[in-house]
Amino acid sequence: MKKYILALDQGTTSSRAILFDREGQLCGCAAQEFPQHFPHPGWVEHDPLDIWNSQLAVARQVLREQHIDPHQILAIGIANQRETTVVWDRKTGVPVAPAIVWQDRRTAELCDALRADGKAKKITDISGLELDAYFSATKLKWLLDHVPGARQKAERGELAFGTVDSWLVYKLSGQHVTDVSNAARTMLFNIHLMRWDYDLLHLFGIPEAVLPQVVSSSEEVGHTHPGLFGAAIPVAGIAGDQQAATFGQACHRPGMVKNTYGTGCFMLMHLGRQPVASHNRLLTTVGWRIDGETDYLLEGSVFMGGATVQWLRDGLGIIQSSAEVEALAASVPDSDGVFMVPAFVGLGAPHWDAYARGALFGLSRGSTRAHIARAALEAIAYQSAELMTAMQKDAAIPLTEVRADGGAARNDLLMQFQADLLGVPVVRPRVTETTALGAAYLAGLAVGFWDTQEEIAAQWTCQRRFDPAMGSDQRAARMARWSQAIDRSRNWQS
Repeated sequence: MKKYILALDQGTTSSRAILFDREGQLCGCAAQEFPQHFPHPGWVEHDPLDIWNSQLAVARQVLREQHIDPHQILAIGIANQRETTVVWDRKTGVPVAPAIVWQDRRTAELCDALRADGKAKKITDISGLELDAYFSATKLKWLLDHVPGARQKAERGELAFGTVDSWLVYKLSGQHVTDVSNAARTMLFNIHLMRWDYDLLHLFGIPEAVLPQVVSSSEEVGHTHPGLFGAAIPVAGIAGDQQAATFGQACHRPGMVKNTYGTGCFMLMHLGRQPVASHNRLLTTVGWRIDGETDYLLEGSVFMGGATVQWLRDGLGIIQSSAEVEALAASVPDSDGVFMVPAFVGLGAPHWDAYARGALFGLSRGSTRAHIARAALEAIAYQSAELMTAMQKDAAIPLTEVRADGGAARNDLLMQFQADLLGVPVVRPRVTETTALGAAYLAGLAVGFWDTQEEIAAQWTCQRRFDPAMGSDQRAARMARWSQAIDRSRNWQS
């Protein structure tokens, strides 16, 4: 029987399950959206059981639709939305509260207080992260402080904390673990010593008893309960979605860059085996750990990427499906001076402004929904161009190309505009499901499905290359105008 790796790609708005064969070919896919909850302005929540049930459903669906016997699955790899925080009861396995999603801004004031107390530099020096509500530490503190009895139960070892990878592994196998790439996104992990940091735990008031065991990104950590799929399948690969996408894009050498156009946009550059501190408010983070060796990445995060298009659909109602946005935007030659700043949940790197809010500038009586759609797509590219500028200053490595993936990478108009703003080619791979592919590769390496990273890199192929066509003067003028729009949207929510 032919063998496969099953990748579980648990994202912010949907859960996906994808089968890959030894050639890295996609052999089956199932996806399911799940509800988003916005109980207060700036709050974003998920029901952890929605996450689990949707992920289990699509995993079973893809096996059923492709007529795959569970014994054909050599291993499961997991890629997950990062920083989203889940706390559950160890005895019952029941979540004690909704998951607080990475986009959630409810702890911004706590971050402000820590910054005013002079703690920001220490946090960055240890964790590689900016002090921001984006990460898990303040979310976990909030849950322990606001869920009745939670802190006392946590101190007694009765509760378990995890990011979404931990939650899925627990539901699949009963193990309470997280890999280094996800641990590095909690703001509680020392990326230099590769362990939970006692100073940070004390600073945020987190009991050590609540934490998962930290494991490598590519190793067998448990087996699925036989009743889930009809076989005990090894769970052998775990990585945060952006690290998984970087690995799936075969960005295994220093200086290689990928940008994922998903719910948010995440640009990552491979740094090698030593971390590089950012001086431009980017993040230094763990990429993956394989066979005892840790690879580090430099990352810039944009909170609203494809989610901006979802807002056009669900908020404004100017498109019926996200797929319509490219044709609508292409129906006009440019945005006619309209700029959108999609700071609906604040601004990420390099601004880190939790109080910025979304705005439209340059509207006139002649502005149409097509101009707004075009401005929305261009905003995704402008934000990513800012990341690249900061990244090149930090790493001092000349950029030769950017490998693009994620759902919005299928949008040719966006990819061409991105290449124009960056001034270097944007390359779209044949397999754009690189997040799932990276999780599959990590799991497959652990069980011998693939032997080396070089073998994996040889499978990467280009589907289309977008070369820049915009002059440097025009590029500079556009970026200057974008900076004006950013400045006017900042510090709006007091």
